[in-house]
Amino acid sequence: MTNATTTPPQTHSPASKAKGATELLRADHKLVSGLFAEYESARSKEKKKALVARICQELSVHAQVEEEIFYPAVKRALKDKELVPEATVEHATLKALIAQVEGVEPDGEMFDAKIKVLSEYVEHHVKEEQNEMFPKATSSKLDMTELGAEITARKEELLAEKSSAIA
Repeated sequence: MTNATTTPPQTHSPASKAKGATELLRADHKLVSGLFAEYESARSKEKKKALVARICQELSVHAQVEEEIFYPAVKRALKDKELVPEATVEHATLKALIAQVEGVEPDGEMFDAKIKVLSEYVEHHVKEEQNEMFPKATSSKLDMTELGAEITARKEELLAEKSSAIA
């Protein structure tokens, strides 16, 4: 009976539970990167299909919260006319690739190629966000904790909607 009745150690104090927007978005980036790595080593169609479903869901929700909450705030704060529009165009391309693989049976090399291109495109997009947009946003007057709370709440709504649509 190990740890059955004990509570896990606290890793966050209540004050540190609220995460900043860029911290949350970076965590999403890391999660999706790990899912793509898992896909690379997956052999069974069932495993690939499950991973692609998760990748598509994570990317779709992530893109939506960025477009609804993060990008407009960054655009206003930085008076940006380049980073946000470019990221929005990249999202459109990602969505087009997602539409080609979401709910489709992994059927060989063309499917794998689409996932590879999606992975590379996401990697490029993430690098630009993390190296260019996030540092500028963080050094602006934006309240990253408040934005993080908005992003968290919206992500929970979107994931609940997707879960109920599947059920």
